[in-house]
Amino acid sequence: MPSMEGQGRLPRHSETRHLPWTPEELFDLVADVRRYPEFLPWVAAVRIRSSEPGLLVADMAVGFKSLKETFTSRVNLDRPYSIEVDYISGPLKRLHNDWRFQAAEKGGTNLEFHVDFEFKSKIFEKLAGAFFHEAFKHMVASFETRAAKLYGSRSLSATSAA
Repeated sequence: MPSMEGQGRLPRHSETRHLPWTPEELFDLVADVRRYPEFLPWVAAVRIRSSEPGLLVADMAVGFKSLKETFTSRVNLDRPYSIEVDYISGPLKRLHNDWRFQAAEKGGTNLEFHVDFEFKSKIFEKLAGAFFHEAFKHMVASFETRAAKLYGSRSLSATSAA
């Protein structure tokens, strides 16, 4: 189950899910940032600035209604265990997110997703806080839908936990 903490500090969002696909499949899906515009509705474009084994730097153009921004991130890839994303530049003050993929005992993957961020504008941060909680929930669900499309449905039922 998703959770979002603000506590007057940086907004955070965390989700843990048990999904029926392998860690390798889910890792490959999340690591393929070039394809994000195909299934994440607010991602308009992605440009890979540099790519080497285990690391890429990417620009992502995102938009919602009249708000459109581009930001640059460093993506560290440790296949099939984790993906960590650190903000380099753009409209935010700070952004860090990580994905953890752990093979589950009875099949599938225990997926953990965490993100925390800080806007440059505290006023915008307060106004946008609730929207971003919903956006992150929708983002994780979009990856799950994409996995079903790419890898097919599996008999293991997906579950969520806090």
